Order: sequence, then structure tokens, then C-alpha cells
Amino acid sequence: MENNSLLRTDKELAELYQRHIDLVYRLCYIYLKSRVDAEDAVQSVFLKLIKSQMVFNDHEHEKAWLTVTTRNYCKDILKSWWRSRRVDLDNLPEIPSWSNVEPSGKVLARLLSLPEKYKTVLYLYYFEEYTVKEISRMLGFKESTIQTQLARGRRRLKIDLGGNCLE
Repeated sequence: MENNSLLRTDKELAELYQRHIDLVYRLCYIYLKSRVDAEDAVQSVFLKLIKSQMVFNDHEHEKAWLTVTTRNYCKDILKSWWRSRRVDLDNLPEIPSWSNVEPSGKVLARLLSLPEKYKTVLYLYYFEEYTVKEISRMLGFKESTIQTQLARGRRRLKIDLGGNCLE
């Protein structure tokens, strides 16, 4: 992406979208637990990106900005009055791109059932391959807090999965 231009071309936006659509969708799905809501959130996050005219230093800067923006957007949705007053009748669908984790979707279902502080750090660490230091900067917590949340999250996930899936 050109740093000297504030306006993005359609081609640059399409490339940026293709690079990060999976990341944004998975994060939205983890938070919102609904395919339809996740798709709506993805659209809103990318619209926010287009309107922001944000200039990125590199692909990692793009990824970090989208991760934080997606997390904040999803948290806002979860706090909204409308969301708290509706009933979701859909079953939790499988995500095809996560089928390599486990065919039954057991790991995904267990990860989604963890408290937010654990599922977020586990997702960022294992699926997006961020380091503890990067996660700490993104979420605004000390590295030791992130390490503790990772350890406790792993322990809970291990217990939920019968003690034989994670180290």
C-alpha cells in the first residue's frame, strides 16, 4: 500500500480485504457466536476502515488495527440494548476453515464457552500467532497478565476437553 497517498484505490482495498477477511470473520464469530451477526460485523468493520482513511506502515500494522477495531466493534454490539433483548435460535455452526483443528468442532465449541479474557488471548496466540508481547500491547494488559490468562485458559480448555488435547 502506498504511504504517500491518503486515498486508496479499489484494487488496494480489494487486496486488503482479501488479506484480512478470514481474520476479521473469525474474530467476529468468536465474539458474536452467530454466522449472520459475524457477517454483518465484518461488513461494518471494513466500512469503518474505508471511512477512516487510515494509512498503515505495513501488513502487520493493518492486521493489528483490524484486530483491535474488530474486537471493539464486537464488544459494542454485545453491550447494545437490542442484542440483550433478542433470542438467538440458531445452533452454533461449524466454520469450514477451522476443520483442521478437529473435525467435530469440539475444540471450537469449548474455546467459545470460555470466559472472554481467556478465549481472546488463546485465539490471538494460537490462531493468529501473535506473541505475548504483541497481545499485551493490543489488549493493553501487562505481559504477565497475558501469560497468566494463557495458562489459565489452556488449563480450563484441557479440563473441558478431557485432559488430552493440549499440553
